[in-house]
Amino acid sequence: MAKILIIDDEKSIRKTLREILEYEKYQVDEAPDGAEGIAMVQKEKYDIVLCDIKMPKMDGIEVLDKIMQLSADIPVVMISGHGNIETAVEAVKKGAFDFIAKPLDLNRLLVTIRNAMDKSTLVTETKVLKKKVSKTFDMVGESKAIQQIQEMIERVAPTDARVLVTGGNGSGKELVARWLHEKSNRANAPLIEVNCAAIPSELIESELFGHEKGAFTSAISQRKGKFEQAEGGTLFMDEIGDMSLSAQAKVLRALQENKITRVGGEKEIKVNVRVVAATNKDLQKEIAAGNFREDLYHRLSVILIHVPSLNERKEDIPLLAEHFLKMICEDHGMPSKSFTKDAIKELQKINWTGNIREFRNVVERLIILCDKTITDKDVIAYARPLKG
Repeated sequence: MAKILIIDDEKSIRKTLREILEYEKYQVDEAPDGAEGIAMVQKEKYDIVLCDIKMPKMDGIEVLDKIMQLSADIPVVMISGHGNIETAVEAVKKGAFDFIAKPLDLNRLLVTIRNAMDKSTLVTETKVLKKKVSKTFDMVGESKAIQQIQEMIERVAPTDARVLVTGGNGSGKELVARWLHEKSNRANAPLIEVNCAAIPSELIESELFGHEKGAFTSAISQRKGKFEQAEGGTLFMDEIGDMSLSAQAKVLRALQENKITRVGGEKEIKVNVRVVAATNKDLQKEIAAGNFREDLYHRLSVILIHVPSLNERKEDIPLLAEHFLKMICEDHGMPSKSFTKDAIKELQKINWTGNIREFRNVVERLIILCDKTITDKDVIAYARPLKG
């Protein structure tokens, strides 16, 4: 049941609001002045606060300021019989959800409360999702290699330097790119990802730079490319070693001049984007073979970060196993399980050619197929079923 706090010095108003809101199945608390209202917000969690503006000792705008400092997520609806447009605008500027004039219109009040509840629910859901996403992209490990990467990210993230991340498939290159973005000054702007290997060479330019209407047969409308979508943020170009030479030339120009031109367009568009690229290829060999431009390599590789394979940091396997165990059990809604010490030792004996991605899948398989305690025999039986 949603909980509403009414802060108003007029007892009759509080009583009327309480009767209406309790009839609508809301749980209601009352405070006769601002100071008591703030004290109640500090002690209890409210879904909505209804606050009068004109009150003795502390007026409603001061109360609003204090509540925003305590918890900016609580929707505060200001009510007043003495308000005007200026007061309403001031209240909304300071963070109020809405302003309703007295005498209160019952329908308007209930609609406003319903809208405020919707906002409150969305804020809560967003927080839960962000927490879940953040947990999914945790960088787990205490090995020297992982500590060096974490230190490098701390140093490099606040700058705008371009970063080239190298490492095998499934080793966690995307994770490094995400942390570089999250810890940068661009964290509130978009992180746009593009897998250069997954896009046909004839479409890569349109994908990166966008196109104008009629630029080619299927261009039925104007479309922004990844560079424009990442404006102010970070563009993560995964598998850049698989990009065609013609697209490499266009990317080089975009990096040199911070300008792009949409396919079929003539106008140059200025872009403010930090580029983080990743590849599982040895770009020096690709340059020698004529498959990758050396000048683009030097543009991209201001900072080089190499992500080690899981085989090179098997001391992290106990922590990784615990991390995925907890996360996967929660995702499947299953009771928590555990590995025996011998099971962890068996996991450390395996040659993890698919790196973290393969390891996560094996942990998920063991969770689904095994009992509450996963033993070394379970690991031998299920970790490599294809090889018997």
